[in-house]
Formats: sequence, C-alpha cells, structure tokens
Amino acid sequence: MSRRITTSTFVLVAVACTTTASPDSLFATLVVEYVAGASPAGGFTLSQSALGEPTRMSGGVFAPSVVTPFAPAWMPSDVVSIGAGGSITLAFDIPIIDDPSHLYGVDAILFGNSFFTDMAPPSGVASTLISDGGLVDVSEDGVNWFTIPGVVADGLWPTLGYRDVGPYATVAGSVMTDFSVPIDPSLEVAEFTGLSWDERETVYGASGGGRSIDLASVGLARANFVRIRVPIGHPWHVEVDAVAVMSVVVAGDLTRDGLVNGEDIAQLLGAFGNGAAGDLNNDGATDGTDLALLLGAWS
Repeated sequence: MSRRITTSTFVLVAVACTTTASPDSLFATLVVEYVAGASPAGGFTLSQSALGEPTRMSGGVFAPSVVTPFAPAWMPSDVVSIGAGGSITLAFDIPIIDDPSHLYGVDAILFGNSFFTDMAPPSGVASTLISDGGLVDVSEDGVNWFTIPGVVADGLWPTLGYRDVGPYATVAGSVMTDFSVPIDPSLEVAEFTGLSWDERETVYGASGGGRSIDLASVGLARANFVRIRVPIGHPWHVEVDAVAVMSVVVAGDLTRDGLVNGEDIAQLLGAFGNGAAGDLNNDGATDGTDLALLLGAWS
C-alpha cells in the first residue's frame, strides 16, 4: 500500500526494552517489548513514539501540519512502525478496566496513522479509508493474551488533533479534541463517506478519533498490557501512535475536569442544535434532554 512512510530495505529486528515516558495515567507509559518485524517503515523504529498522547501536530518546524483524518502523523517521533511478524507491547500506569458505564462501553482507544482520501481536495470530503490493518491483543498478566475481535489496529478512526481547524491546516487550533472520548464503534466508513468537513462533527464531536477496545469482547475484567502485532506475511507495515485508557467520567462533565459547572454548560450551549459536542445521552444531538441531564448532575 502506498503511504507517506516508505521503506526500501528488508529489516528484521527484535528489541526487548524498557523504554518509558513521563508518567501520564491516561496513556501508555512503558514499552515492554518491541519486535520490528520484516520491513517496517525505514527510520520509523523508535518504540517510544507509541508512548504518551496521540500526535496533534506533525511535520516539525519545517513542514508543520495539523493531524486530521486527511493528514495523518508522519514523523519518526510520532509513530512507530511494525513489519510482518512484528509487535509492540505497551503497559500503563493504571489498568484498563471493563466498565459498562464508559461511553459506548469503550475501555481503551488505539491511535495509528490511517487517513481518508479526499474526493474534493482540498475541501476534506471523505472517500477511501487508507488502513494498514494489524491485530490487537490484551492481557492482564503479560502471559495469557486475548485478541480483540473485529478490531483493526491502524484503521477507524483517523486521528483529529483540533476541532477548530481545516482538513489541511498548518497552524494548531485553539480547541483540542478529547482523546478519552471514543467515536460510536457501531459507525462504519460508509456513514462518513461523502460528508463535508463541517459535517464530520456529527461523527467526531469532541473525539480525537481512534479505534475502540472493549474488554467485554474477550471476557476480561481488566488488562495491564496491550499488544499490537502484524501477522507473518501481512503485506503492509502498521503504525502505532498511542493507546489511551478510559478514565472515570463524571456524568455531565463535558470538560473532563471532574466537575459539572458553568464551563460545561457553556460548552453544551455552544453546541446546542448544531452537533454532538454536548450530547450526553448519545442520541447524536445536543438538545434540551442533554441540558436537563447536565443540570441534574450539577456539582
């Protein structure tokens, strides 16, 4: 598959490591093991690139670009590449907990560098999803592993760094997306295809994208490790940017500061009738029902 990241040599590297990032309980903080596999993207084998939060700005100072569903992260410091037969195993400061009260039942979110092609460039009208695949395993003890069914590691949904930018922006926005808010996992590519850039809000809302992981799908109550692996013979290398753990969210807390107050009602009223940014009952709209729920949860 043709991607921004390319490689011209066959590489097979296995690295057992203890690479760490600064403690940040919502994202992976430790690389337990990285096996680069056959033909990872050349130069993209920095395992620590999978730690911390997903990339919001890529390209560095010379070619800056906001990460959007049409412009993925593409620097070696942004993503780590895994070739056929390879894998990366990540650990966290806090365990991933199976909690049905999590939004859509999602317990963790995986971020890669998939993207949509644009059927009306540079307008940002979604067409084909460019996805490299990969499997996702979870484990409580690092010994017994369970593969999350139906989840493609580097696939839906492409990362969005900011809500107030265009599809090919080069300057950071002022309203960051929330990497702890999942997109409805029941949605498919077809429901995004053909939407205008402004209409993408109906799918993304406050979310920064990513692929949902629900521990209930494998019967685990908790997991301390996530492993992304690429089967032997897989035709493409797979890129990993980050994995987020779902935090405990207070009902009505749109700003995720642990309180339900004036800041939350301001966000809800700003989205009132115009999208899902204040949607508390997950019906796809911000309306009077959501306002009533927020006021009922007032701190």
